[in-house]
Amino acid sequence: MSAETRQIIVDGLWKQNPGVVQILGLCPTLAISSSVVNALSLGLATTLVMALASSAVALVRNAIPQAVRIPVFILIIATLVTMVDLLMHAFVLPLYQVLGIFIPLIVVNCIVLARVEAFASKRGLAHSFLDGMMMGLGLTLVLTVLGAMREVFGKGTLFSGLDLAFGPAAQHLVIHVFPDYQGLLLAILPPGAFLGLGLLIAARNWIESIRARQASERTGQAQTVQT
Repeated sequence: MSAETRQIIVDGLWKQNPGVVQILGLCPTLAISSSVVNALSLGLATTLVMALASSAVALVRNAIPQAVRIPVFILIIATLVTMVDLLMHAFVLPLYQVLGIFIPLIVVNCIVLARVEAFASKRGLAHSFLDGMMMGLGLTLVLTVLGAMREVFGKGTLFSGLDLAFGPAAQHLVIHVFPDYQGLLLAILPPGAFLGLGLLIAARNWIESIRARQASERTGQAQTVQT
């Protein structure tokens, strides 16, 4: 694995994570993350669109006039989102009805357009595809963890609603973390989403501060040894 490939992966999943570092796409992040299934579904749909959009832009970037690049980028993203929207409507209708307007709204999600403009319009196909995929997976990771936190504290379950994607046979896969739990309403309301996301951002910053302190200590020890 080359250094650039490794850097793209690390940036998407950690250093430039859209959910807890760039803080982009807050509307779907806060609205859909009330359960793991909803959060994961929207995250994977966004990842697919980002990877394909980045690839498409990387292929045609030299043929797009500079003056109209943004409208063309949006047109490409809208075409891909329409495809995903129709596929979900055809094969997972109950889940599609739950996600509602947030699937079409991927078109105007600033995460998708930002990566297309900042990265794919300047790089080759392979790296653009990888960047779109990693940024999408980074967002999916944040959505899923946030959805798990809110679902556990709000309903006492994990994977509730799995039957929406896989049919009634998947209902037995729901995990009841707290049996007979009455639920914490705050967790599944919008304020709970803000609090949960704030905790994730704080946790990420805390880990980074520990790593920075450890790196500083190692540097200081190395300088002491040299002197």
